[in-house]
Amino acid sequence: MIKLSNGRQIPLDMHKVKIIQRLPFPTVGQRLKAIEEAGFNTFLLRTRDIFLDMLTDSGTNAQSDHQLAASMESDDAYAGSESFYKLADAVRDVFGMEYTLPVHQGRAAEHIIAKALVKPGHIVPMNQHFTTTKAHFVLQGATVEEICTDEAFKTDSSCLFKGNLDLDKLENLIATHGADKIPFIRMESTANLLGGQPFSMANLKAVKAIADKHNIPIIIDTSLIGDNAYMIKKREAGYENTSIADIVKEIVGMADLVYMSARKSCTSRGGLIATGKKELYKIMAPLIPVYEGFLTYGGISTREIESMAVGLREMTDEYTAGCAADLIEYFVGRLLEKGVPMVTPAGGVGAHVDASRFIPNVAHEQYPAGALAAAIFICSGVRGMERGTISMDRDVDGKELISEIELVRLAVPRRVFTMSHIEYAVDRIAWLYEHRDMIGGLTFDYEPEMLRFFIGRLKPIAAGGASENWPQELAQAFIKDFSDQA
Repeated sequence: MIKLSNGRQIPLDMHKVKIIQRLPFPTVGQRLKAIEEAGFNTFLLRTRDIFLDMLTDSGTNAQSDHQLAASMESDDAYAGSESFYKLADAVRDVFGMEYTLPVHQGRAAEHIIAKALVKPGHIVPMNQHFTTTKAHFVLQGATVEEICTDEAFKTDSSCLFKGNLDLDKLENLIATHGADKIPFIRMESTANLLGGQPFSMANLKAVKAIADKHNIPIIIDTSLIGDNAYMIKKREAGYENTSIADIVKEIVGMADLVYMSARKSCTSRGGLIATGKKELYKIMAPLIPVYEGFLTYGGISTREIESMAVGLREMTDEYTAGCAADLIEYFVGRLLEKGVPMVTPAGGVGAHVDASRFIPNVAHEQYPAGALAAAIFICSGVRGMERGTISMDRDVDGKELISEIELVRLAVPRRVFTMSHIEYAVDRIAWLYEHRDMIGGLTFDYEPEMLRFFIGRLKPIAAGGASENWPQELAQAFIKDFSDQA
């Protein structure tokens, strides 16, 4: 961030744009038709219908010139590729871990870990679940226990580390079920479903002390470890002068095993598992050829492995670690100025709109976050993502599991969007907030049993005072104010 002469702070881009991609700018009528055809699920929209794609930061970060150059030097050998050894060297240097297993993306790592370490009856505590992580562990017969602090669910908060794990809850869980039922403790950096919220180093150290006392391993999802390290540097006393590289190494040093979606952190495809423990490596390594590919390519191209090796090192650069976090902080701040209810403080991944406070008269069972994501798309062409009750799955009896918080995530990939994009999104969301009483609810038209937010289809319903035709009525109100975008 840099302070201007007028006192405003803005994120300063320390890169220049040398390759561009033309964006479509569909009219509101085209956007309304597109969201109807997508079953009001932003996942099912086509790129041609989207102006700003803020669905996710996975696989959408801009690559650096060094990454692209490295990808041209890849060794395409099926086995023994030299590209893999560059990645292993990078993991050794950045994470301090000896053993590396490449996989095709983060959920592939979760699959391997679940197959290797999770058994029926196991209980896996974590600071907050991630959708695919929970699915893999549940499919193995385990129960996931989310034991983040109570502060985590207060969207309007000044707590700097809402990704912390509740230590008392962890001790009680171990005392109740026994350490032998807990294969590991999982920490996510940053906690995605809480709004990209970081954990503190102090909390991780305390978790480590409890884990060591009970001989329980720690696994860390390091997909956004650079963001978490950057926020520790900015927010946690004693780390102001510590490098991002040293903070990353200190975090990883407390884990028995780490895994990551490199799509989120350092390249456009791929992921990895890393450990310093040979016994863990030997359990997981035989599963890689079965489910992924050979040990030295893990189901992705060696071009991506070369890019990942460079990206891991770049991830510890302070600008690279902080460029998305700073833009997100600016984005959140601008929306707050307009009165839009947001998750505060700003975290990683993206800006998170609090749908429950945006449209308080739409009940959880009417999927306010999903409805708001659709409404944002209609009035702006910005594709966000529901992170609320739709992202939960029903229980074994078919009962709806209500999310503690209803969020619309507006992801901010690294080095992709400009200030004009952010200001445009702020303007349209602020307009929508002024017309929020027009937004109704949604109900499922087609609902898969698991991970329904990916491919489920919904339809509008009357809710919160709005009619079941609320998308059409919202579009007409928008046209009245912005006739040039009809």
